[in-house]
Amino acid sequence: MCAICAKAGKWRRAVSAPQDDGGTSAEPPRSAAGTPDEALRLLMEGNARYVANEPLERDYSAGRPSRALGQAPFAAVVGCSDSRVLTEMVFDRGPGDIFIVRVAGNFVTQKGLGSLEFGVAMLGAKVIMVLGHTSCGAVDATVRSLQTGEIYPGHIDELVQSMAPGIQPVLSEPGEDLIRRATVANVRYNVELLRNSPPIMAGMVERGELRVEGGVYDLVTGRVELLEI
Repeated sequence: MCAICAKAGKWRRAVSAPQDDGGTSAEPPRSAAGTPDEALRLLMEGNARYVANEPLERDYSAGRPSRALGQAPFAAVVGCSDSRVLTEMVFDRGPGDIFIVRVAGNFVTQKGLGSLEFGVAMLGAKVIMVLGHTSCGAVDATVRSLQTGEIYPGHIDELVQSMAPGIQPVLSEPGEDLIRRATVANVRYNVELLRNSPPIMAGMVERGELRVEGGVYDLVTGRVELLEI
């Protein structure tokens, strides 16, 4: 066991230690998935239920005492801040299942990377999905900026410049639907960034302890398309 994993185990045990819960018999939550493959399967099965409008029935109040004792998300998602994309709903999961990092344009920042490292190394998430979506305003703004040199006000331009490296290459490639290709390229760029990020992510991926995947959520159908990366 690596030093990081050993420390993470001690940390999880510490935050999940039984506390005085007023006489209830709540126990700390456990991860719903034991392997990266199982974690990805649970996400995609949940999305299939969402698309079919057949979500699982849940009593959200029943698990509150247990969740107060700790957390054990089986997956992490790098999502866009777009108000139309609700991560838990898209994958039909409840509180405590998914560790979420959101930023307009679903790209990885340094602080986002640290958050994701916390989610996988300390909390035990087995899969990270970088989730783009159709009709993404941040992608559209980045394409316009690269094509015309338009500069956006305030810190918006910093966001666009952060997305530019992943999207720039597709501008010179042939093909229709540039925004769609830019959306996919942005997802792929950030998946590769995470897969090869030392010292935590790259090692966990190499040892088979973690999968990093990419997907695009269709706002019309609700379906998440997994990308080959």
